Amino acid sequence: MRTLQLAGQSVPVIGQGTWRMGEDPSQRAQEVRALQQGLEHGLSLIDTAEMYGEGGAEEVVGQAIRGQRDKVFLVSKVYPHNGSRRGVRDACERSLKRLGTEHIELYLLHWPGSEPLEETVAGFESLVADGKIGRWGVSNFDVADMEELADTRCATNQVLYNPQARGIEFDLLPWAQKAQLPIMAYCPIAQGGGVLQHPALRQVAERHRITPAQACLAWVLRHPGMIAIPKASSSAHITENAAAADLHLDAEDFALIDAAFAAPKRKQRLSMV
Repeated sequence: MRTLQLAGQSVPVIGQGTWRMGEDPSQRAQEVRALQQGLEHGLSLIDTAEMYGEGGAEEVVGQAIRGQRDKVFLVSKVYPHNGSRRGVRDACERSLKRLGTEHIELYLLHWPGSEPLEETVAGFESLVADGKIGRWGVSNFDVADMEELADTRCATNQVLYNPQARGIEFDLLPWAQKAQLPIMAYCPIAQGGGVLQHPALRQVAERHRITPAQACLAWVLRHPGMIAIPKASSSAHITENAAAADLHLDAEDFALIDAAFAAPKRKQRLSMV
């Protein structure tokens, strides 16, 4: 499986998202098994957050990785209202407990908040010094936010990116590539649904004998330094996601998708979900 360097480690370009996990106890066993199947297919990066299910997703992840922690690159995120120096530490300790681990490889500020960034960074660096986290980064930061942060210790920026949400291509993605900052794309298949039924993606999929979701992931991953973190809750989708890591589209495919989902021609407000 294709990999890249993130926070000093080699990780697969496709990981496992966990948004909406941990919200329904009746789905717990299926969610745990899905993550475990992902690990079996080499999807070793698991992304979660204290926000997801108010800690429920982290508990699902903790159960899924029990006994195989050494196979996993964990990413979690802290609420902005917990972004003070003390708040970051307390939130991380809670996440560690839910995850059943002593260390998180990458810890992100979920979106810009009201706490001063220098306080958040100080909290992150304290956690690094204590071995609680390996590196830190941000999520949902636009160019102005990254310029305000202005810290080369930031390991990544996790943002919304898919054919329906291409705003980052105008300025944020070029900025990140110039800074050699990896981008993590959440909702890379736009939460499924309508985008996967679009004739353009279906045509691309038919040309390559793949699924529309795989075509969408391959489109996202055409950029250097890009990681996609789709959520998958079935064995079939997990297998599809893993296979998409090594797919490559061609100029005709890109032309079809560009015609259906136009690239931005001006600055757009950063999209979030």
